[in-house]
Amino acid sequence: MRLLANNTYICLLFAILMLCTGCVSTKPGFTFNVKPGTKEDASVAAVRLVGQLQSRKGTAPIIITIPKGRYDFYPDSAFVREYYISNHDQDNPKKVGFALEGLQNVTIDGQGSEFIFHGRMIPFAILKGRNITLKNFSIDFELPALRQLNILEVNVGNNELLAEIYPQGNYRIDNEQLVLLGEGYEVIPRGSMAFRPDKRLTYMRSDVGFNPQSVTEVSPNILRIKGWDEVKKTSPDERYVLRSWYRPTPGIFISECTNTVLENVKVHYAEGMGMLAQMSENITLDGFSVCLKGAEDPRFFTTQADATHFSACKGVIISKNGLYEGMADDAINIHGTYLRITRRVNDNTLQARYMHPQSWGFKWGETGDSIQFVESEKMELAGNHVNTIASIKAIDKPTEFGAKEFEITFADALPQEISETGKFGIENLTQTPEVIFSNNIIRNNRARGALFSTPRRVVCENNLFDHTHGTAILLCGDCNGWYETGACKEVIIRNNRFINALTATYQFTNAIISIYPEIPNLKEQQQFFHSGIVIEDNTFETFDRPLVYAKSTNGLIFRNNTVTCNTEFEPFHWNKYPFFFERVDNILIENNRFENGWDPEKEIKTELSTSDAVTVR
Repeated sequence: MRLLANNTYICLLFAILMLCTGCVSTKPGFTFNVKPGTKEDASVAAVRLVGQLQSRKGTAPIIITIPKGRYDFYPDSAFVREYYISNHDQDNPKKVGFALEGLQNVTIDGQGSEFIFHGRMIPFAILKGRNITLKNFSIDFELPALRQLNILEVNVGNNELLAEIYPQGNYRIDNEQLVLLGEGYEVIPRGSMAFRPDKRLTYMRSDVGFNPQSVTEVSPNILRIKGWDEVKKTSPDERYVLRSWYRPTPGIFISECTNTVLENVKVHYAEGMGMLAQMSENITLDGFSVCLKGAEDPRFFTTQADATHFSACKGVIISKNGLYEGMADDAINIHGTYLRITRRVNDNTLQARYMHPQSWGFKWGETGDSIQFVESEKMELAGNHVNTIASIKAIDKPTEFGAKEFEITFADALPQEISETGKFGIENLTQTPEVIFSNNIIRNNRARGALFSTPRRVVCENNLFDHTHGTAILLCGDCNGWYETGACKEVIIRNNRFINALTATYQFTNAIISIYPEIPNLKEQQQFFHSGIVIEDNTFETFDRPLVYAKSTNGLIFRNNTVTCNTEFEPFHWNKYPFFFERVDNILIENNRFENGWDPEKEIKTELSTSDAVTVR
């Protein structure tokens, strides 16, 4: 039986167990004593409830039911914690609504409640938990750090426009510069996302800077903006979502947990990721969404960054039946983190460090974990040998908590070339997950749709990718900038529908499906990076040419797909080929239907590949 099947079987048994214990009611003494709808500070009740859970005797399954209603959480009486969160800004301390730490067999059922947070907070943090389920509630913030401008008038001759700010109020103008006022913090917006009135991102306008010569107030909430580059591009009723690049807090933070379930949970706003999980095993998202509050929601935006993000997780990640829209980055991103080797201590010991400024401070590996080495410039294996961690310790902190650099001793002797004189990364193979991403809707978001970087099996099926502003699916890998592992070995992309993806360009967005590891020295690479990719039975509805781009890939099948054309937008992409391959082998394109026909001689471009690398049938 496959590993995926085994893990899925275990997850099903766990789900059945939880269903069987669903008759367990909230026991006396476990209370969430706050009256809904009053704006009373629910942080006090959350702190009390968590304390009761942590002091309870035994670990029998328990369900905490919270009566349906609106609950407001304020930072002054919330938990205060020092957390190091992957792909976020590592500023501490952080205020936390529910700090669910060290708990087992706990379900929190909001019964359709709205949880509204104030200031800068992490609504839910789950650390070192086992069998924790959150279900049936939504997360939002009273006053988001993101705001939007509704364009009212455009005067190109005067190089100015009038715009209404939303949500209203909570801003000031200092020396003709707009300052957004949060609850206890301020933001000076430096960038923006341009949206059409129908809540789709504007064609061919990716990251738009916000750098006007002046901003003045005409009347409350009505601003005159002069000398902004967008004056000549925009029109009335467009919206610009003003943002910084700051990522202080995710909506839900999961770390070092096992068997975590998020069911029918909606995140309407977070200043970082909607959900960030790190160093955790077996996570199920069922009906988890990062979404607007419906068609009539006046907001056009949700999260500041990715909807969901998984860093160095293992087991099985299941993400299904979700809606992801309006976020300022990807719907899902799954990867590990390369450490850069900084010193060879001896033949069995290395020192290595986290490199990206937003990814450090959390556990990287444990004794017994399997690892491999990667030469960064060519992104190929060094030594071609899997090793094992014999011991690992932080060397810049007393423990791995808050650490950037580690000393790692390996069970086997190291290859001679592995040292600080070159550029080498270490990849933890144990902390890599299998993935099922199915029956989700991804629409109207910046950057990309789904990112997968794991050597274990990935199934991406029955999803709708509807007007993702950039690439719909990206298989990446980078030991030079983002330091996000790793090479894909088995990826199945099937029965998905892609509607007019790639209406703007961002990093790694060379086609609707972009297989794009970052390889500075591709010409000298001897090994391939990605392999085992099947793209079948999908429907591509597109206005432009690029379908699949692949780099350093050995083994890709594109079959039984349907490609139709429309005229919603003018073609614009620099890539004029449906298939563009760089340094590939064993590519098969067969039995596809192209509405307007196609000519393989003219519509497949290959570089750095042998003449027989691509087969068309």
